[in-house]
Amino acid sequence: MCGITGWVSFDRDLSTERPTVEAMTETMSCRGPDAAGTWYDRHAALGHRRLAIIDLPGGAQPMAEATADGQQVAMVYSGESYNFTELRDELRRRGHQFRTDSDTEVVLHGYLEWGEALAERLNGMYAFAIWDSRSQKLVMVRDRMGIKPFYYYPTADGVLFGSEPKAILANPLAKRVVGLTGLRELMSFSKTPGEAIWEGMREVVPGTVVTVDRNGLREHVYWRLGTHEHTDDQQTTVTRVRELLDDIVRRQLVADVPRCVLLSGGLDSSAITALASQQLGEQGEKVRSFAVDFVGQAENFVADELRGTPDTPYVHDVAEHVASEHSDIVLDHTRLADPDVRRRVITARDLPNSLGDMDASLFLLFKAIREHSTVALSGESADEVFGGYRWFHEPEVQRADTFPWIASRVLSGQTQRRTVYSADLLAKADLAGYMRDGYASAVAEVDPLPGESEHERRMRVISYLHLTRFVRVLLDRKDRMSMAVGLEVRVPFCDHRLVEYVYNAPWSLKTYDSREKSLLRGATRDVLPQSVVDRVKSPYPSTQDPHYAAAIQQQLKELLANRDHQVFDLMDRAVLTELAELDPTSMPSLTRNSIDLALNMATWLDIYRPEMRLS
Repeated sequence: MCGITGWVSFDRDLSTERPTVEAMTETMSCRGPDAAGTWYDRHAALGHRRLAIIDLPGGAQPMAEATADGQQVAMVYSGESYNFTELRDELRRRGHQFRTDSDTEVVLHGYLEWGEALAERLNGMYAFAIWDSRSQKLVMVRDRMGIKPFYYYPTADGVLFGSEPKAILANPLAKRVVGLTGLRELMSFSKTPGEAIWEGMREVVPGTVVTVDRNGLREHVYWRLGTHEHTDDQQTTVTRVRELLDDIVRRQLVADVPRCVLLSGGLDSSAITALASQQLGEQGEKVRSFAVDFVGQAENFVADELRGTPDTPYVHDVAEHVASEHSDIVLDHTRLADPDVRRRVITARDLPNSLGDMDASLFLLFKAIREHSTVALSGESADEVFGGYRWFHEPEVQRADTFPWIASRVLSGQTQRRTVYSADLLAKADLAGYMRDGYASAVAEVDPLPGESEHERRMRVISYLHLTRFVRVLLDRKDRMSMAVGLEVRVPFCDHRLVEYVYNAPWSLKTYDSREKSLLRGATRDVLPQSVVDRVKSPYPSTQDPHYAAAIQQQLKELLANRDHQVFDLMDRAVLTELAELDPTSMPSLTRNSIDLALNMATWLDIYRPEMRLS
């Protein structure tokens, strides 16, 4: 997996900047706990922290190759290319020789053979940068779905880049400034392609190649989610989905380190667990599975409008059904509310965005898993691909002229959270206008299919919004929480072949049994227990323990006692004071999340000390 960073400067000798490059590289130590390396040319410096997954002794980075004319082409690479075996075979037929068994070397030789067109041949999750001394050019490439993060910061004479903003911010050339656009991104639950919160910093847009040379910076889109006619009937479509899933899981189980699966007892993770169990069973192995739970949750669970059932009984049904080596990671309120855990979560994310205790529990789950495994397969993104969220199926949301997840919150009255921000900030931000513009921009990207009905067109738009805006928020969260503890989490449902195929299937096919995720259910029901086949969608779990609410209320009171804290330039002290005095035993989860958001914002301000420009 790893963490990458680097610096290109056409006006200075970067071999004299080793302390700065090493500091940038060190910020990625959690992403790559196994090894560190730097590489220098006169106008380029590359840094790498390695999490060894494939070819443990042979995949050291930065990796460089000498060309026939004596020049160097060097690369830092993060992620996995799941088709590297086929690419290596093809490159060997073309005369390339390999010193290692790593996918990194295959990607580097692929660039030597195909140049930037290499990106179109890769299947995987990746972010990598190549310095080509022949043309004095930096090439930055990010995977199609944005599974791996990648940021850059143009300078007066080049560029800084890194897997995470913190690597770039370790360079004195990068200013820690957040303006209104960055705050709008923080306040809205949607990912605007290219935005990176920090002024002057950009995100490499998924499916894009960014090149930097003496003539400046250029972007080339090598993949976008396009519209194609779907001609397969229902059974053929279900069969094709299963074929793709079998191939994807087989590829993503390849590793030279211990592997496992994340199991929640829902359809998505259960399908991945069952398919992995089936394939590992062919090799005489058992699948290892992990689930998160909370002290007393199973015994005292209370259904609400989001979660009708606890996860644990379904988790155990699947574990027994596939005979996995299963472990429940059971967390209590003390660990979930630990300020040190919050600080580690915010440092990992570089952002104060909050899903409440769900961020802390995900971090703690991954931390516990890392004691046993280095690679985990996840069911993340199946809801976006197959149409699993409740709001996909709500007629009022389908008709709403905004992002569906926002429309669902409005229709259910879940918009109070924004009131924790100060009135002054809300007025300046004009969040409604920002979201309206972002929505219009996203919808304009969708290619309609000639002859499709208005309803099918609308559902295509809703699917597109989830696959290009919503899912990237969740993928970034997954990546940051896992890499903070050196765990590589793979996401089979983000394989671009599956995404393209299902995206173009008509909505009537995706709901052929009048339920959510019909195609996934039909493709995997033969390997699942009936309880999971019949289970209604339930989101990632959240603790119901009122002791958690009481603990974060106490932390909020301590924050309120610090009257000069910068957080009160952004948040409403009076509202937060009211929240601190509510009865924790009857506190709604939305209110609790508002407290978490305030604590996260204060922690982020303490760690990063940004200059806020609100005008």
